[in-house]
Amino acid sequence: MSADLALQKALRAVFLARPALVALVPAANILDRNARPNPSPSIILGETQELDGGLATGGSVQIFHTIHLWQKEVSLAGVRRIGWEIRQALRAGRVPLEGGFVLAGWSSTVRYIRDPDGSTSHGVVTVDATITGGGL
Repeated sequence: MSADLALQKALRAVFLARPALVALVPAANILDRNARPNPSPSIILGETQELDGGLATGGSVQIFHTIHLWQKEVSLAGVRRIGWEIRQALRAGRVPLEGGFVLAGWSSTVRYIRDPDGSTSHGVVTVDATITGGGL
């Protein structure tokens, strides 16, 4: 298993463990998929960028994981609520990862934008995680 897949699995588990988030977005709509239209509301676990920390960092990797939030609405209020709950879920701190990987720490940023279709709100959460172990 790769470090980025271990991170994605941990993120989904953290989201499912937060009742306030699942009240906004049903568990069945927290997905890893590449198709549109997305369910409304939905959290789409997505793209990653991985930076090798190299030997100087003792075998760590920095992963930027992008999470897309979608909701049919005329404002950005719904995706803002979802984004807030995601960021609260991430404040849980370190979580276990599969494959012998260890989450050294993470932070997040979020951006809210209007979709060009005029009826969909979109949020983009980026999780910046440092991971060690797992044979890195």
